[in-house]
Amino acid sequence: MAEGERAPPPPPLPLPPAKRLCSRSCPPSQHCPPQRGAAARPQHQPESLLDCAAKAVAEKWAFERVEERFERIPEPVQRRIVYWSFPRNEREICMYSSFQYRGEEPGAPAGGPIGGALGPGQSSALPGIGGPGAGGGEGLPFRRGIRLLESGCVENVLQVGFHLSGTVTEPATQSEPEATYKVAISFDRCKITSVTCGCGNRDIFYCAHVVALSLYRIRKPDQVKLRLPISETLFQMNRDQLQKFVQYLITAHHTEVLPTAQKLADEILSSNSEINQVHGAPDPTAGASINDENCWHLDEEQVREQVKLFLSQGGYYSSGKQLNSMFAKVREMLRMRDSNGARMLTLITEQFMADPRLALWRQQGTGMTDKCRQLWDELGALWVCIVLNPHCKHEEKTSWLRQLKKWNDMDVCPLEDGNYGNDLPNITNALPQSNGHDSLVRPRRTVFTRAVEACDLHWQDSHLQRIISSDFYLSPSCQRDGESLLFNSQGQPLWLEHVPTACARVDALRSHGYPKEALRLAVAIISTLRLQQQRQLEIYKQQKKELILRNATTITNLEGWVGHPLDPIGCLFTTLTEACRVDEDNAMEGTEGSESLHPSYHHVCVDSLESGESYLSLALEVALLGMGQQRLMPEGLYAQDKVCRNEEQIIGRLQELELDAALVQTLRKQCILLLEGGPFSGLGEVIHRESVPMHTYAKYLFSALLPHDADLAYKLSLRAMRLPVLESSAPSGDVSHPHHIVSVVPSRYPRWFTLGHLESQQCELASTMLTAAKGDMLRLRTVLEAIQRNIHSSSLIFKLAQDAFKIATPADSSSDTTLLNVALELGLQVRTTPSIFCVLGLTLCIL
Repeated sequence: MAEGERAPPPPPLPLPPAKRLCSRSCPPSQHCPPQRGAAARPQHQPESLLDCAAKAVAEKWAFERVEERFERIPEPVQRRIVYWSFPRNEREICMYSSFQYRGEEPGAPAGGPIGGALGPGQSSALPGIGGPGAGGGEGLPFRRGIRLLESGCVENVLQVGFHLSGTVTEPATQSEPEATYKVAISFDRCKITSVTCGCGNRDIFYCAHVVALSLYRIRKPDQVKLRLPISETLFQMNRDQLQKFVQYLITAHHTEVLPTAQKLADEILSSNSEINQVHGAPDPTAGASINDENCWHLDEEQVREQVKLFLSQGGYYSSGKQLNSMFAKVREMLRMRDSNGARMLTLITEQFMADPRLALWRQQGTGMTDKCRQLWDELGALWVCIVLNPHCKHEEKTSWLRQLKKWNDMDVCPLEDGNYGNDLPNITNALPQSNGHDSLVRPRRTVFTRAVEACDLHWQDSHLQRIISSDFYLSPSCQRDGESLLFNSQGQPLWLEHVPTACARVDALRSHGYPKEALRLAVAIISTLRLQQQRQLEIYKQQKKELILRNATTITNLEGWVGHPLDPIGCLFTTLTEACRVDEDNAMEGTEGSESLHPSYHHVCVDSLESGESYLSLALEVALLGMGQQRLMPEGLYAQDKVCRNEEQIIGRLQELELDAALVQTLRKQCILLLEGGPFSGLGEVIHRESVPMHTYAKYLFSALLPHDADLAYKLSLRAMRLPVLESSAPSGDVSHPHHIVSVVPSRYPRWFTLGHLESQQCELASTMLTAAKGDMLRLRTVLEAIQRNIHSSSLIFKLAQDAFKIATPADSSSDTTLLNVALELGLQVRTTPSIFCVLGLTLCIL
């Protein structure tokens, strides 16, 4: 082929198999001449009644149902229904052709795709979609498809009924010659149901050529030749025309279709053949049957192959990133209310359960890597979202429950706490014998157990329905018996449910495209938490003297919210902050630099609260409340590591907020409540010996409070310095907390696998306070006493002495004597390192 000469077109592609049989019993109307594609309608001209009706029918009804209901359908009506049956939103095309699409809008209309339907010739005009340099990467199929469309590479576009075809030409490159591909797309009820492309692409997502043809149809509908289904055209022909049509078709493609044509002719001429027993004939352009499932095309085999490939590369960073992208795609589908979300998650889960490493880990009694554990956690959380869909059918939930139980019962199914039972000793014999000791044996809980339990939840509660359906649902003026438990003293609704379960409902509402409903329920949950905090404070005030005298408490939460499998605090925080997020013009540009920028937030008032509070202040409050909850350290290395990791994640989100006057007021108020919260707060006066330390949390609070209220910042951080698990041992025979039964084993410490990390965080908190107190002798003395009382590691004290010495002797200014004295006193505690004495003593003598 000469250079620059266009490659000859490839052979025609076979049409997708017909989905239903078509026949006609009466001729079409002769009073309405055929019409071409709809002309572009001026923006000021209202939509015609025909188009309004056709759009609604095209989105909800299979065309076969329309034919069955009406004896005769005028040809103009058929044309408008066929015209509006193609997808109208570029967001949906992008969702099925890109991993990295981040343009979801939380305000999706209930009955349609996000962003609403587009009119004839309208583009979505999304930032990052249709503009140069946006869309999440130039190599993605969606971006490549846009380039092909804008370069004029889409030609010969023809829509016959519910079938779209065209050719897309790939320009020549340095390594590849120019190539032309035939593309065929079938669609029904505003969903693409099958795609075929001559490029032979095998991937989860649509290739760039399918994208280009689809966007051509959405952006340039008036340039697409529109014809009725081929069966309608054939019905208008007489015998001679039909014979001529068939002979010309065979002549044009005799090498491909002649054997098939002869075979069909033989069967039709045989009176006993199977083809003559069926009324009508198949038509691949007539749309789907009534009984066909209406969903977007998803290549199930490719999903399985991709997940299997990523799992086999489990040690590589990119594979985990790709699997997380697939999970994000499932959430995106759920938000678009696309049934393929559950379908894709099922395919992913099947491959996860078939991972051969599961059996190996179980046999060896070893835990999987942290990255694998995080993937399994996300898998379990997604299934909770799926089964809590507020509008799923009973048959769907029954099917999911059956599948979840099947996976849950498999021996290789990972456990929720990350253990296979071999890293914890059997200590039943070490416990005092009693009739109830069997209750200490906890049931087996896998990553799917919470999803199985969530299948028993429903949304039919009338109080819950009123909460999520209105911003102005308040208590009635005359309350009946029991209604006082449903509202607080201001008349605002409460939702009394297990907190992680209630937050899972919020996550489900948000994930399934109901952001307003999720916000309303989140506000009700926070009102409930506030009331509980107030009542706990009242209880503590009544028991304060007794608890302080004992200097111990048995009151704490067995199940912490931070590090919980359902991440209740993170869920509430995300839901509330999303309502306050400022979407900048370049927010969807898929550059790596934009991902590193912190999001911007503004205050949005909560309609249901008369106090004028914003969702942003509520987000800060619930994060502070949840992080400050006193809870027992969970068992197992993974569970403890997850607590630390989740705490750091929430703090990272908190640091994105710019603290204005309103947020500082919320911060101060909540810190005071945490200090006064007694045994219900991790920063209260009395805490349980094995409660989770607050060092990391207190370090954030100290930095946030210091510019606004230094006294409160120091008071809170000094209290958080304690680490009671290192200060005393549990009383002999204390079994008041069977959840943490390892603590009753006679040993110096319980099995705190993250103890080293916790002590280093304690040291960092102390170092932060020392740095801030430079020059203030009274505060330095107070911090020093807290260090001497609470830090028990010689190496960490030595590190603090070094830090204090460095801070006290900056290179560009004079030394600070008070801080040098602190460094000297800390150094004197470390007897095994005499060098520190010499350095500090000599420095003090010089000064």
